[in-house]
Amino acid sequence: MGRKKNTTVELDRENDIAPGLVAKTKKRLVVAGGRSHPELTAAVAAALGTELAPVEHRTFASGELYARFEVSIRGCDLFIVQSFGTGVNEWLMELLIMLDAAKRASAKRITVVAPYYPYSRQDKKGRGREPISARLVADLLKTAGADRVMSVDLHAAQIQGFFDGPVDHLFAKPVLLEHFERTLSAEDRETLTIVSPDMGRVRVADTWSDSLDAPLAIIHKRRDPKVANQVSVHEIVGAVDGRTCLLVDDMIDTGGTIVKAAQALKANGARKVIVAATHAIFSDPASERLQDSSIDEVVVTDTIPLSESRRFPGLLILPIAPLLATAIKQVFEDGSVTSMFDGAA
Repeated sequence: MGRKKNTTVELDRENDIAPGLVAKTKKRLVVAGGRSHPELTAAVAAALGTELAPVEHRTFASGELYARFEVSIRGCDLFIVQSFGTGVNEWLMELLIMLDAAKRASAKRITVVAPYYPYSRQDKKGRGREPISARLVADLLKTAGADRVMSVDLHAAQIQGFFDGPVDHLFAKPVLLEHFERTLSAEDRETLTIVSPDMGRVRVADTWSDSLDAPLAIIHKRRDPKVANQVSVHEIVGAVDGRTCLLVDDMIDTGGTIVKAAQALKANGARKVIVAATHAIFSDPASERLQDSSIDEVVVTDTIPLSESRRFPGLLILPIAPLLATAIKQVFEDGSVTSMFDGAA
């Protein structure tokens, strides 16, 4: 009998794969996006130096949605960018359909890049028989095929625990902070006070206070005993008279809270009021309210698309794509996302 042929394949010690398979198993990064914020998706891809994977999107006469990847994504590390501004339910359904399509197309790992997490304010039960919609969204993403979620300035940090998988919680503070460190005048820096618009944002405002070496003030809302069912008294804890006040928050929706806070600051002698927020939801009538004379400037990021009709004089929009691209690169290269922020929160 002849000697049995040895069919063992020697493995590469460093990569633990057969030498002839190295090229086939090389990691491949692919970026794709839904239709909610194409400008942001394109900016992220450009910052990464990669092209967008073409996706065919359709909306049928019945309102049903359809998505198909027009190139092979088999074995790739796929990042799907989808923002959630006006039309949140349509964009959420579109994202779920894209996830299902990607899963069935054999993408190796799928990361949802949702700069603004939908339904983030429904993170707990305030009354009986209420849903926890932020948890429901996490369950939907996981079931549809998401392996990982990346988001910016979650309204509540506990949302990270709703998703059964890694969650990269990014912070827009470095983007906003760099702008103010570069643009604030010497007088503004000398008289700067960081202001939390309510008790719920004190921790965030406190980190800003440390970063800019400025005192902290807090606006405490309470009900006027003379007016039923209405928050009409804003007590300010901290010195604001003659000072430049920087109001910081994670989002601006209708603008009511921010405008009333600014009015209270000006009524108490504030020299200037600047508003900084990550997510510009700007539901009506936010744009009209934010042009209030009590506010000197509003600075936000472009996590959510803003139509021209919702923009106004005194509004500045900072790009968030470089931050997202850096985080995506860290995830793809198995690096550290946490190291990007040096403890910032």
